[in-house]
Formats: sequence, structure tokens, C-alpha cells
Amino acid sequence: MAHIDEGHEAHGAAPRVLTLGSPTIGEILADRYQVEEHLGDDAHGRQMYRGVDVVLRRPVTIVLRHPGGDSAREMLAAAVAASRVVHPHLVGVYDAIDEGTRAYVVREWIDGISLREAVAEGPLDAARAVAISWAVADAVSALHDTGVVHGNVHPGTVMIAQDGRVMLADARVSDDATEETDVRSIGGVLYSALTGFWPHAEAGPAPLPDGVHDNGMLLSPGEVRPDLPAQLNELVVGLLDPGVKAAPATTIAAELALMTEPAEEESEDFDSGLGLAAFDAASAAGPSVKPSRRKLATVVASLVAVALIGVIAAMQFSDSASDEASGTPGGVAATTPQPSGQPSLATLSADRVRIVLGPTNGRGDRSEVRDADKTVDGDVETGWKTDHYNEANFGQIRPGLGVWVDLGSPQRVVNMKVYVSRAGATMELRGGDTDPGAGASTAEGDAGIVDSYRVIAPSRVNDGTTVLFTGSDTPVQYLLVWITKLPPDAGRYGIKVSEIEVTVQ
Repeated sequence: MAHIDEGHEAHGAAPRVLTLGSPTIGEILADRYQVEEHLGDDAHGRQMYRGVDVVLRRPVTIVLRHPGGDSAREMLAAAVAASRVVHPHLVGVYDAIDEGTRAYVVREWIDGISLREAVAEGPLDAARAVAISWAVADAVSALHDTGVVHGNVHPGTVMIAQDGRVMLADARVSDDATEETDVRSIGGVLYSALTGFWPHAEAGPAPLPDGVHDNGMLLSPGEVRPDLPAQLNELVVGLLDPGVKAAPATTIAAELALMTEPAEEESEDFDSGLGLAAFDAASAAGPSVKPSRRKLATVVASLVAVALIGVIAAMQFSDSASDEASGTPGGVAATTPQPSGQPSLATLSADRVRIVLGPTNGRGDRSEVRDADKTVDGDVETGWKTDHYNEANFGQIRPGLGVWVDLGSPQRVVNMKVYVSRAGATMELRGGDTDPGAGASTAEGDAGIVDSYRVIAPSRVNDGTTVLFTGSDTPVQYLLVWITKLPPDAGRYGIKVSEIEVTVQ
């Protein structure tokens, strides 16, 4: 399920995979590894299979490519190097075989999901994000201690087993890979776990949205999530800043360990925050002894298993029910069950969104209230489009327009992501406690919304196609994405809102 790697180069369509010489289901490779199921093809031209070691009777992952020989040299060299390091957070490599016409690597089977899949359900809370990142940093540290660079650390290679184990997979040999790039990527993993974004557009796996920028600068995790501890935010910012010298992976693992280890009185309660509240005091107290790896691994596994059991179950249910009718309005999946305090995506359905139009000067109509449901249908190819105007300010016909969202009940909004067709619009996020339209789209109701809703996130000009608004600590039920200026579009002015996602806590 989570063994198809899409790495840093996975923008656009995957390369065509050669199938000549592909194994058949049931075929036994190297007189030992029986092919059970074709999982798919990755972005690097490799085929992924689930198999079984017929000698030891254990499940395995088989990574195969055509041809072998020189074309497979990098894959095999990385596998051989990784196989020499045995670590509880590294996926074990069992075999690497070159048959000339094809080559394959046999590695440990992980029954679970990737971090990318987990984050797609919503960003993780700070404790769990730190726990996962500590496991990754500890694995990278072990590799570096033996002179091996991983070269492929990102959310797609961070595997999370159903029992809570966090495993780093798929090392890669590359001239560009260094110990520093590995450490920077640990920061990227932590950033993505906390925000749901990959920080760098030039390196981001395609299925994970690129980080949101404001005036050309990447928003820090603390700007996306104001609830984060200040020093956790500073750690991530430092790891991603090329102007700040990167510390060794061992040091990063130790810093994350301080945040992962629960206080003694909380050691049996993994939902108590795991010492994050005490992190500020820990730095002032000076260096401390790093907690034992065994104890930390137990904490991490317990945390992650609790956090992700609902995600895994939801994904499995979605797969099994994909051909059955859904009772969820608008075809949008219901919010995945999450532990208390865990950020999650709010359920947004067609009957809980509508278009709000600002009052006109008598020249406008209400033709633009159509297609509000397409902003929450899960398809970024569809969306709600404004009319085209001769001027950015709606031709002075109205002060603005936007998309209204009902969360169903008052909730604390962590952030709202708005996917739009182009940069250059001026937008803000407003919120309110009532629906003046009483569930209907009317000019009177729209005027009441515009007049009464308070500003949650101030007006800004988006410099990309993903706009992120930070929420507030005050619970709110109704949200309004309010657009006051349109960007140029096809010689006139207009915009499409493709999709809206709201993360609540």
C-alpha cells in the first residue's frame, strides 16, 4: 500500500516502465522470492511487487527494474550500502540481484502507510510530528556514522507500520547527496508533518503541496500553525535555512529526543503532550543525557500507532468501498477519526458552501452563485469561477465576493488552504457565528454576512496558487474567503477557486 515511492523528481507523469521480462505472479526469483502481487510503478521507472521469501516464509517487497547492468548500478549500490546498517528505524535490505536483463532489490515488507499518505489526511500534532522526525533523524544518524548517505529522505520514504514503528526506506546513491542534504531533508519531513506542505517547490514530491510563500518567503511552521512551541518552530526554520550551518544528524536526533521524551510522571500517558510544554525549560537547563533508544522507540511507536490507526483504517475502508454508494454529500470523505487535540481536515460538503456576493450599485446580477459545490468536490480540476471583469476591482460593480463555508459547529480553525487558478488576487479570511442567509443564497443574506463577519486573517495578495490563511484560537462555525481584487486573466480579470480545505483542532 505504501511501497510505491515517488521521490523528489516525481513531478508530472511517471516515466514509461519497460515491462519486457517482468515477472509473472507466482514466479520465484533467485529460487527464493515468490512474486505475489504487482503494487505499481514508481516515478523512477521501477516496478514494485509484494512477495514472499519461500525459505524463511516472510513477506518481502521486491523492487525491480529493466534492464539490469549499468542501468541498475545506482539502485543496487544504494541497496548494498544500506544493507550494511542494521537499525530499528531503517527498512531492512535482504538481497540485491542483477540478472542482466533485469535487476531487483528485496527488502523488508512494511504493512502500513507512508508519511505522505498520513499527512494527506491532515497535519499531525506537534508531539507526533516530533516523534516521527526523531525516528528518521536517528536512522540517518546511524547511516552517517558508517559513512553512508541516504540521499532520499522525504515523506514518501518515511514508512509508518500499523504497529506504530517508523521506518526509513529506499536509500539512493547520487552525486548531489551529502550528509547536509540528508539533515536539511529531516527538516523538510518535520515541516511537512506539521503543516501538510513540502517546503521546497524544486524538491517536493508531486502529491504533497509545495510550501506556501508570502512575498517570496516560505511561511514558517509557526506562521502556519501558531500553536506550535517557539523552539520547535526555530529548529525547523534553522534546518531549512541554507544560511544556517546544518548540525550533524546525531545532534538533531538528540534535540528531537528532548522533545519526544515524556516527563516521568507522564510516562504512561502518551496523550499528555510528551514534554513539549517543558521544552523551553529544557534548553535553558543545558544539555541532558539522551534518553535510551529503546525507551524512545516505545514512546514513538505508542504515539504513532494511536495517531494513525484511524488513518490506516479509513484508507482501507475507502479502498474496499470505492465501488459502493457513499452517503457523504458531495462525494467528500468524512473526517478521519483523530485523537483529542489532533488537527484534522473538516468535513466540507456541497450543502455547506455557497457563493457570497457583495452588494452592487444596481448594475450586477447573481449569476456567479453557481458551482459553489465544486470547491469541495476533491477535484482541483474543477472549481468555481468568477465572471470576467474589465477592472481588478470588479469594474466598481461590487466591493467583493467569495466562498462561504459552514463547519457544522463552532471549531478552532488551525488554517484554511484555498487552491486558486492564478496569483495576484487580494483575499482575506472572515468568520462569524451566525448565518444571516438562513441557509439560502439571497442578496439580503449576503449583505448580512459581509457586514457582520469579523476578519480572522487580514487581506493579502497571493503570490502562488495555494493560499493559506492562519486561523485563530476562538472557535468559529462560519468562514468566508473574501476576494476584493481580481488578478489578470485572459486579457481581463477573474479567478477560479479550485478547492478549499479547512484544518480544525
